[in-house]
This record gives sequence, structure tokens and C-alpha cells, in this order.
Amino acid sequence: MENQRSASQPLSEVLPPLILGTATFNHQYHPDPAHMPYVDIVRRALEHGIAAFDTSPYYGPSEILLGDALRRIEPAPARDSYFLITKAGRITGDEFDYSPAWIRYSIFRSLERLNTDRLDLVYMHDVEFVSPAEVLGAVRELRRLRDQGVIRYVGISGYPVDGLASLAEMIMRETSEPLDAVLSYGHFCLQNAQLGRPELLERFAASGVGCLLNASMLGMGLLTSQGINNLPMGAWHPAPAELRQACHDLASIAAAEDRHLEEVAIRWSLRNWIYQGSKFGTKAYKCDTKNSLPDTIGSSVMGVSSVEQLEETWQLWQTVINERDQDAINDLVKNRMWPSLGKWKDYAWESGGPSFTNTRKVMGLVPNDNIAKRCGISGDQLLDDAKL
Repeated sequence: MENQRSASQPLSEVLPPLILGTATFNHQYHPDPAHMPYVDIVRRALEHGIAAFDTSPYYGPSEILLGDALRRIEPAPARDSYFLITKAGRITGDEFDYSPAWIRYSIFRSLERLNTDRLDLVYMHDVEFVSPAEVLGAVRELRRLRDQGVIRYVGISGYPVDGLASLAEMIMRETSEPLDAVLSYGHFCLQNAQLGRPELLERFAASGVGCLLNASMLGMGLLTSQGINNLPMGAWHPAPAELRQACHDLASIAAAEDRHLEEVAIRWSLRNWIYQGSKFGTKAYKCDTKNSLPDTIGSSVMGVSSVEQLEETWQLWQTVINERDQDAINDLVKNRMWPSLGKWKDYAWESGGPSFTNTRKVMGLVPNDNIAKRCGISGDQLLDDAKL
């Protein structure tokens, strides 16, 4: 049995309810991310009180651009005024390294890119692509960094929700310490709401998971009026052609009600996760208006590529927390959109699994650079747990 962490403030007391995801600061979503208005996006998010940012080294230049934005904003926001979230372990689409040496290197590189001395929350990224033993070892390494004051909270992220629950159960069983957070994406949206299954939420609860966050309310672009095939994501999106068409057909249903599909999708996801995710949500939410929201509300990650998209999502958030017109949205989804999806409702594509091959053959090999020296790793050599 491992030592329990020293008492600290639960993540639910400090995690913001709405988080700006910066996966969009990446070539997968934009042809030239460096020319996105990323500084204006981050500045406006802070002005709206969206004081948390989710990024990853896997998201191309995302960490660098987010760090640059936080440096360039004037007056400079105090470090305690925003919450920084990043990930480790995924390097490219088919390359993963969950070794202690690489994790340590990745974390210190993120600190440098984000111009900070600590990371508020770190996930092991897309855990379904590696073995449970690798995930367990990586979580232990993150916790060592936490105990050194480099990280505050530790979690895992991925796509298959049953796999996430199994890993949360395993980590609790093997370490006698629950995960602070689990990030799920694409599983609580109009097309796929599997994250809300009661039996699944019970498994996360039994594993002691602190916060369960929902990301990709638009299904990585599936739930857009344009249709995924007309967006940059269409070139790599894993959805089969029939699912793409079924989701695109929802746009005309929304238009018949004088609405945009994006509006319906975001409002449905935000509003319903406030309630279904409340057991794993945040107590940090503050609202001056009178409403019937629970004391703890589910947290969601939003992704935008422009200030206009940020403003639109912010306005949708306001309608959600002030409970305006939500019954009409829920009725439209339940009575029109879900029947239209048919067999594609709650469909999840394969992610990871036996068919996946990790192309990284040598684990723990890090560059011989200043970052390696900062984190106590001798570059260009392999290090095992004992050496760390």
C-alpha cells in the first residue's frame, strides 16, 4: 500500500466550471495557428472569468502559443488568477512514451513553454493507447512530481469511457489513492451521451475520482452546420462516413427551428452536464443571479478558434446558467435529433486497443538539452524508476 498524499484542498473547490481548451491552437484545426488571434482569445477569456486553460504537448504549438499569450497580456494576470492544465505521454498520433524519464522531461518542458513554476493539473494523455501497467507507473511518476511541488493535481484522459473507469478502479486498487480528475471527450454530446450512464458514473464514484470533466461538446467538429467534411478536421476525424452524414443532417433540423446546430449542441451539453456531472463537479462556481443550479456543477471544456466563437459560447453559457429556453432545447434534441441519428446515437469509434501499434520503440530517451538538466535527467540516455 502506498503512502497517502498529505491533506490538500480538493480539486472540486478550485476547478473552474468552464475551461478554455486550446487543442484548437493546432494545425489539426487551423492551417496556421501562429496567425490565429490566440492572444485576443486568451485575453477575452480571462475578461469573462474563464480562468482555466487546457493544453497538451501533443497539440502542436498549443503550449507555446498559450504561454506566449499569457506573457503578452497587459496587465499581466497574476499566476494565482488562472488554472493551468496540460498533459503528458502522447507525442504524435502513433507515438507514446509513459516512462518516468519522458514524463519528467515533458513536464519541465511544459513549465518552460507556459512560463510558470507549477502546473495545476496534469493528465496522462489518451491512456487507452498504452498498457494499464504503463498508466499506473506514469500516474505514480506524476504524483512524485506533485509531492515535489511541481504539480498540484493528477489525472488521466482518453476516449473510451469504460476504459477510463477501469483504469480509475485499478489505480485506486493499486495505490489506495484516487485520481483527482478524469477527462472524457466526445462522450457527452448530442451524438454520444455515454458518459452520463448511471452505472458508469457509479464506477467513477466508487473509485473516488474527484472531478470528471467533459470535453468536445461538438464531437470534434461533427456537430457543426458546415459538416465535418468541410472543415480542416475532416481530413483526420475518425468518424465513419455514415456517422458524418447523420450528424450533418441534424443541421437542417436545427434550422427548421431557426437555430444553429452548434448552439443546440453546446447548450444541451453544457446544461445537462451541469447536473449529470454534478457529483464530480466544482464548488468554485459563483453566480450573482438567482437560479436553481446545484451547489456543485459539472465542469466542461470548450474549444474555439476565434474571438467571435468565444463570445458565442460565452453567451450560450449565460443562457444555460440562467436557465433560459432550456426545455425547448431538450425537447428538440430528444424528440427530433436523437430519432434522426438512429443507430448512430451513442456510437463510439475504436480508439487504441489491440490493433494499435506504438511506433516509439525506445522509451525514456530525452534530448540532451537544458530542459533535461533542469529536471535532473542526463539527456540521450535511458533512466529507470530507481534513478529517478
